Amino acid sequence: MEPLVSVCIPAYNNAAYIKETIDSILNQTYPNLELVICDDKSTDHTVEVIEKIRDDRIKLYKNEKNLGMSGNWNHCLKRCSGEFIKLICADDMLAKDCLAKEVKALRDYPTAVLAESDTRLFDLNGKQKGFYKRYKESGLVNGKKIARAGLFVKNYFGAPLANTFRRSAMERAGGFDPWYTYILDYDFWVRLACMGDVYIIHEPLNYFRVRNDSNTGEVMAGDKTDAYVREHIHLVQKFKRELKLSDRDVRRSVRIRKLRNFAAGVYLKVFVR
Repeated sequence: MEPLVSVCIPAYNNAAYIKETIDSILNQTYPNLELVICDDKSTDHTVEVIEKIRDDRIKLYKNEKNLGMSGNWNHCLKRCSGEFIKLICADDMLAKDCLAKEVKALRDYPTAVLAESDTRLFDLNGKQKGFYKRYKESGLVNGKKIARAGLFVKNYFGAPLANTFRRSAMERAGGFDPWYTYILDYDFWVRLACMGDVYIIHEPLNYFRVRNDSNTGEVMAGDKTDAYVREHIHLVQKFKRELKLSDRDVRRSVRIRKLRNFAAGVYLKVFVR
């Protein structure tokens, strides 16, 4: 039997989109998976939508109180039983062969702590709005190399749905750091990448829904940019020694982060409705 893969969805007020997300997971070509959904005390009909879907692979947990983003994401990880894990937000989707290809990479290359693929960007109406590529190389790449390069170009790890990782690596690295409000996933990917190699698949195997009202959208639109930059500074300082960053590197990374936030804000205002 193929090893168990845990796909987890931290859900909160996602009634309008979560069925599409669930369908994209249950329709995977990979045969052995569980779908762990932790609802963070939603006030809409998210739970009702989930409960209407009849599939034994779904494990729904209803939080007694709202845990917040980092709390619920970590709660999801604790509920996972699989050898490999993918976390996906409740409005995103996966291509049918996403898990099959990313899990194969992790099984074929024991030094890889995570496997990742390119992303197609869509708006709320399902219209394609762009393309997000991982690091320029393909196949097995040193994780620290990607993490360091990303501090001066872009976050090559991207949103959670782009990454499948080993449960054993997650247990060594710890979960998502609650200190962060906006880039807790970026911090998590860098921690994992510093532990080994990353396998890069240059195929669009996941679909990210771009929204102005999302956590990312609020930051990139300009309202929370200062807070985001503070978190970026914290992250760069945190990994300064491990990624061999000079003081000049830190300052350059922060400048680039501000410019990228500005550019992303323009993109959201012009192309996303």
